[in-house]
Amino acid sequence: MTSSTLRWALIGASDIAATRVVPAMRALGHRVVGVASNSAERAAAYAAANDLSHATTDVDALVGRDDIDAVYVSSTNEQHPAHVEAVVRAGKHILCEKPLATSMEDATAMVDAAARAGVLLAVNHHLPGADTHREIRRLVRSGAVGRPLAVRVFHAVALPKRLQGWRLGGGPGAGVILDITCHDASVVNPLLDRAAIDAVALSAQQGPWGAQSEDAVVAAIRYADDVLVQTHDAFTVPFAPTGLEVHGDEGSIVATDVMTQDPIGRITLRDRAGAREIELGDRRDLYQIVLDAFAGAVRGEGTPTATGQDGLAALAVAYAVLRSTATGRREAVR
Repeated sequence: MTSSTLRWALIGASDIAATRVVPAMRALGHRVVGVASNSAERAAAYAAANDLSHATTDVDALVGRDDIDAVYVSSTNEQHPAHVEAVVRAGKHILCEKPLATSMEDATAMVDAAARAGVLLAVNHHLPGADTHREIRRLVRSGAVGRPLAVRVFHAVALPKRLQGWRLGGGPGAGVILDITCHDASVVNPLLDRAAIDAVALSAQQGPWGAQSEDAVVAAIRYADDVLVQTHDAFTVPFAPTGLEVHGDEGSIVATDVMTQDPIGRITLRDRAGAREIELGDRRDLYQIVLDAFAGAVRGEGTPTATGQDGLAALAVAYAVLRSTATGRREAVR
């Protein structure tokens, strides 16, 4: 199997699949065979709009087809466990949208089931594979900032009108923490390469939409060796750039526009020698990077940009933040 012959099924007639993932698949030469949705009408309309030859409500029938190598699961979050279980039964490889599940128990069971079946389970955390974040990790590991002391993440954005649905509701998986904070953790966990210990956080409902879940949150997360991480995530901020800072005892990294879906951003290193911008050479589409790494891992060449275990670790941080907003106390990352 080569990257250009990977054949996909979609579970979930989602916006992210239509706007980001399917175009990236096709740009790499992958074939997208069909889609499964809970609604036959939605599946048919989605297939027509995205030039897919098959549309169904029967997940087992779609993932069991002989012309399917891998399945992209982007159904709503609470459906991920059942859909991943169906793909595991079919013996196909899985790219699952984040967060893995709406409970740590379900997410753990998904990772374990894929491992037992010998199929690849990766998570569509697009940020860790970006050249900006790969370069930040390289700088930190090379000692450019000395001993890491703190990280700040700015991931406050405006939720587009077309996405102002279930994310603002009161159902499982709604809210900015499971939507965005888990992305922060997907970046910070491999950057610091140490365990997250505990978190304390405050959330709010700031938007004009009458949200039933939090649409803004500020969190402080403690990692091993007393590295402190501060995050600000929101659906309510239309004009701020995103960014990430790493501060150590010998230098600081200031990266702007790096917590996005697009291959943009700048990195500045500040130390005793002054401030200098770091050159970046890989501006590939972030979802093409995810899919290329996934296809390589299917062939036994390398690993995904975010494994199932990476997705589980990111979810653990997000859930500690979510629990803290409910209890008002410091919560352990479990």
